[in-house]
Amino acid sequence: MNYIKVLSNGIIKENPTFVLLLGMCPTLATTTSANNGLSMGLATMAVLICTNLVISCIKNITPDKVRIPVFVVVIAAFVTVLQMVIKAYLPNVDKSLGIFIPLIVVNCIILGRAEAYACKNTPMASVFDGIGIGLGFTMALTLLGMVRELLGAGSLFGETLLPETTNILLFVLPPGAFISLGFLTALIGNLRNSKN
Repeated sequence: MNYIKVLSNGIIKENPTFVLLLGMCPTLATTTSANNGLSMGLATMAVLICTNLVISCIKNITPDKVRIPVFVVVIAAFVTVLQMVIKAYLPNVDKSLGIFIPLIVVNCIILGRAEAYACKNTPMASVFDGIGIGLGFTMALTLLGMVRELLGAGSLFGETLLPETTNILLFVLPPGAFISLGFLTALIGNLRNSKN
């Protein structure tokens, strides 16, 4: 199996944010800054990789009737562990992301990849799929957070770059998330279409 193709698939062809338009709740809510977008993306990627691996390993012993509940329990277990680690070692991330860490359990990207990929492929391929989709999601959230932070607060990753007089408050508010996502999705879609 070509693991590089599996890896790049999640970043470009099946990017969960800009192509598949999945996981919109954390995408819009947590990207008020580049740091928040990066943190949320990495947290989701960690759960995605671990979930894909475990589901791929237990796919043959999981009855079809309880497949989805088993997937949700596996996801919830990893999210619980992740939340405890973040609370213990990264209190600032826990404070800034708040409720969105436990809500990773219901993120359709993770359940979708478990159903569409991990339960049909080998553990190694599933790990690479998790890395690719996770990187695509992380890059998208970070990019969206960078745009919103730069236009709304005049800074990137907390470092001030523009004078306060150039800040457009709209971009750190919820409507700014929709506007930024719309323009970025159109731009990336246009770039993808021009290469085809």
